[in-house]
Amino acid sequence: MPVRNLKFRRGFSSKTLVKGLKKLDECGILERQAYNESPPRVEYRLTNKGQELVESVINLLNWMKNGLKTRG
Repeated sequence: MPVRNLKFRRGFSSKTLVKGLKKLDECGILERQAYNESPPRVEYRLTNKGQELVESVINLLNWMKNGLKTRG
């Protein structure tokens, strides 16, 4: 599902956000879709590679959480 960049703006300058989104696009994590509209509109979607990354991070966090439960 596409997400508008305004939803991510809290705490980040536009320049920082655009730079990060561009890098994720270059790495194949996100896919950028620009629309020829006024005002300009751009949408970003997770690629399959991006979805795999999200799933891997979730698995890592769950592993860490479970490890902390067994130690504490």
